[in-house]
Amino acid sequence: MDSILERTPEIPDTRSGPPFMAGERESLEAWLEFYRFTLPIKVGGLTPEQLCRRAVPPSKLTVVGIVRHLSDVERYWFSNVVAGSTEPARYKAEDPDADFNGITEACALADVAAYGDELVHVRELAAVVDDLDAPLPGLRRGQHVNLRWVYTHMIEEYARHLGHLDLLRECVDGTAGY
Repeated sequence: MDSILERTPEIPDTRSGPPFMAGERESLEAWLEFYRFTLPIKVGGLTPEQLCRRAVPPSKLTVVGIVRHLSDVERYWFSNVVAGSTEPARYKAEDPDADFNGITEACALADVAAYGDELVHVRELAAVVDDLDAPLPGLRRGQHVNLRWVYTHMIEEYARHLGHLDLLRECVDGTAGY
């Protein structure tokens, strides 16, 4: 039997959902945070082997690959675009799909933990931007974007990949999405 150290921690679902009546920024941030809190719930209790299993052939998608991808997406948008830094991707060295291709059971639990570490940092970066409409210091494909655009894109990114996680998780261990 696996010990607790050989699995991702199971996270109780204490989400309450975004408020129905909120201003624009509060609403955008609440939806993004709702999805950010959903990810650890969806991966909770999985072993490194389960995190790395390619459960829907011929797709190369894995649970940990999606977690790694979202870690890099968070870093890119908030560190490089919102804050204007040049932080390298955590996983995408020479291979643009390394977040999906470079997975190993030996690193799977650390990759899941790194996601949480990334969130601590990017939340701080977004909090210092006062204006949803102001152009951000970093560029996207040579063009300015504002924080509203970044939040909207991140909500879309999470919604898509959390749906992928639902399917993968059900194939890996029979747990249905929520």
